[in-house]
Amino acid sequence: MSNQQQDHQEGLADVGIIGLGIMGSWYARHLLDAGLTVCGFDPAQERQHSFQSAGGRTCASPEAVIDGAATVITVLSSIAAFRSVMLGPQSAAAKARAGQIFIELGTLPIALKEEARLQLQQRGAEMIDAPVTGTSLHAERKELIIYASGDTGAFASVAVLLETFARDVRFVGPFGTGMKLKMVTNHLVAIHNIATAEALSFAASAGLDLQLVYDLIAGGPASSAVFGFRAPLMIAGSYEPPTMRLDVFSKDLDIISDYSSELGAAMPMFEAGSRIYRQAIDQGLDCEDVAATFKLLRIASGAHR
Repeated sequence: MSNQQQDHQEGLADVGIIGLGIMGSWYARHLLDAGLTVCGFDPAQERQHSFQSAGGRTCASPEAVIDGAATVITVLSSIAAFRSVMLGPQSAAAKARAGQIFIELGTLPIALKEEARLQLQQRGAEMIDAPVTGTSLHAERKELIIYASGDTGAFASVAVLLETFARDVRFVGPFGTGMKLKMVTNHLVAIHNIATAEALSFAASAGLDLQLVYDLIAGGPASSAVFGFRAPLMIAGSYEPPTMRLDVFSKDLDIISDYSSELGAAMPMFEAGSRIYRQAIDQGLDCEDVAATFKLLRIASGAHR
């Protein structure tokens, strides 16, 4: 290694994060609290400022993060953003270094992640598919679950890093297995959320006190983690700031729908629930929490909250 290369290597941040939104900002904060040097980028200036105030090193672009970090975490909420960062002309596919590891934490199509992984491999870099299960509240409390899949050696080298912001980091198998598990998880979350909204709307129509309904059901055999977390939001009518935005979750539902169609899997409950999410977005609730599906059902039931 030349002196110039060594100087560059020594100047690298321990980890870089591309995407400092609702989830990425918490990952960055926990990494900083663990004493790591972290560089990051987000197109929203206010997020950049918050990251800098927390002790992070801001970068002017995604490619600057790729160039300035030993390990790169991507937290990208859209397919378009992922393509730009990972596959564009100034992307990771063009700038990754041999030995560099990318950790992809988003919910995105397996084929798209695989395309990026193969291009990174051509440059001697690796990608770990590591979708996250949990909301921003779980991220704040370091209660996330990560389904990591891909190269075992690459995973072993970043497992401790992931443990700085997750309570359970699981290696689940070959690349893409993580996303398959995340889709199954989100399938259940989608149905449980709609079931919670529908049950509470039914209870409200019957004239029941919703707090009483919650107190009696939560923790019982009819409950779920989703009921325990989102029923209070529905009862309070508290949908902002969102723990999961409807428009972002809708993207996740589209990914599940496309993949299940490819497999020929029968998904009647999921398809019925997906229609309600689409109606909520059509009603202008796209930036609100997914719990706002309760508001939609109350309106459909003839009530006005």
